Amino acid sequence: MPRPKKKRKINNPPKMLGFEPFGIKIDKKEHINLQYEEYESIKLVIYDSLSQIEAAEKMEVSRPTLTRIYNSALKKIGQSFVEGKAILIKGGDFEFDKDWYKCNTCFKLIDGKQDPKVCGECPAYNMDELEILK
Repeated sequence: MPRPKKKRKINNPPKMLGFEPFGIKIDKKEHINLQYEEYESIKLVIYDSLSQIEAAEKMEVSRPTLTRIYNSALKKIGQSFVEGKAILIKGGDFEFDKDWYKCNTCFKLIDGKQDPKVCGECPAYNMDELEILK
């Protein structure tokens, strides 16, 4: 029996749900799913300029596992660019370090340390826990 997969640690959820190309007609049915851990690997290695070893430690996975996740993300992003498909960020085998909330009015992300009933950026009082679609 194979060993159960460890959940990958994700620091912050992405600010957006995905990306769409412009300048071409998009078929809403055709898109590429980028998993949360793939997004996190791109963020850590490219955006935060961490080595793969450092990124693996932050995600609490081995370096070879991070490399597989990272290469999968790059392939999906490349496919999206070449084929002109939208990218949706959803799903995966992950967990956040803390609870995250999203304002339904201004879409600001708020971590669970703050009062989840008040946004602070807008007069809204309609906070809902960030839904994670798996």
